[in-house]
Amino acid sequence: MFSAADYDYMARAVRLGRQGLYTTMPNPRVGCVLVKDGRIIADGWHEKAGEGHAEVRALAVAQESVEGATAYVTLEPCSHTGKTGPCADALIAAGVARVVYGMKDPNPQVAGRGLARIAQAGIQVDGPLLEEQCRSLNPGFIKRMETGRPLLRCKLAMSVDGRTAMASGESQWITSSAARSDVQKLRARSCAVVTGVGSIIQDDSSLTVRADELGLENAETIAQRQPLRVVLDSNQHLPETAKVVQSPAADTLVVSLRENPDSALSEWVEQIALPADETGRIDPSAVLHELGRRQCNEVLLETGAILAGAFLQAGLIDELVVYMAPKLMGSQGRPLFDLPLDEMAQQYPLDIQDVRSVGNDWRLTIIPQRPSRQ
Repeated sequence: MFSAADYDYMARAVRLGRQGLYTTMPNPRVGCVLVKDGRIIADGWHEKAGEGHAEVRALAVAQESVEGATAYVTLEPCSHTGKTGPCADALIAAGVARVVYGMKDPNPQVAGRGLARIAQAGIQVDGPLLEEQCRSLNPGFIKRMETGRPLLRCKLAMSVDGRTAMASGESQWITSSAARSDVQKLRARSCAVVTGVGSIIQDDSSLTVRADELGLENAETIAQRQPLRVVLDSNQHLPETAKVVQSPAADTLVVSLRENPDSALSEWVEQIALPADETGRIDPSAVLHELGRRQCNEVLLETGAILAGAFLQAGLIDELVVYMAPKLMGSQGRPLFDLPLDEMAQQYPLDIQDVRSVGNDWRLTIIPQRPSRQ
């Protein structure tokens, strides 16, 4: 069904889509390649929400007629009108003869309608092609469309003996500057960064993307879009002097168990109340559903052992990114997760996806699995 050339052109579209890694939110990352008579005549990718989608950008830069061309698109062309017009209509109007798609759009507003509209116009439609690679462009967008929740990625730093801080709470710095720069990239691709009030009181982190630490060519442009800072503060202990409160670099959402309209924090941050779980703390699932409602695709959890353990036990962490430093911090140090496990049957199996060096540290990308018995 597909030729070697089809695979090559779709692979190029995937590479183009990746260029929107830090900028397209809340929209998906999409690449498009237009081919005519065995030649690439134009290509494009979605760069920023509110601007032209990949197909529209490719059509706009074509230096010759697109009539009779084949369009390779990583994601099904949209059929609805948002801030821009339907891409399916744009391809039809341009007179393309064939559309090859990487994956169907999980968005219920589209869900096959774009492909159906194109086929009804007499255009040949083929796909999916390189579906796994195309899905890898948008894990958070897909998760949000399918479940209402964003993808949750948990970042942790530890010593070789699995400690994240000394008994006193001191943790700066476990890892190298190279690892901290890598974390900046995780923040930059995220729609929100979630932490607990205890971590803020201990470290007073600003939770922002810092252009000078990104190590990317277009760092200044990327840092213009800051992720939402989310602080879980069940009993409203967040100090007014905290950087997440006083720094105007990014918006801050403070989540508590009850509303407090008289709070002095309301001058600087947004405050909401969410329900408690069975432990009496803020329900982690409610937090993610709220962020999904706010169109967050990927969320980064940067916090201590207690909150990280709560999200893990709730089965809400999709990916762990663990930076391991070549250090020993001793048996009195704080653990990676607060997990009250007593039996081997309760252990959490982990699927290690990737291990690589980052500076003098190791970065482990891990998919957590459910315990055999809970």
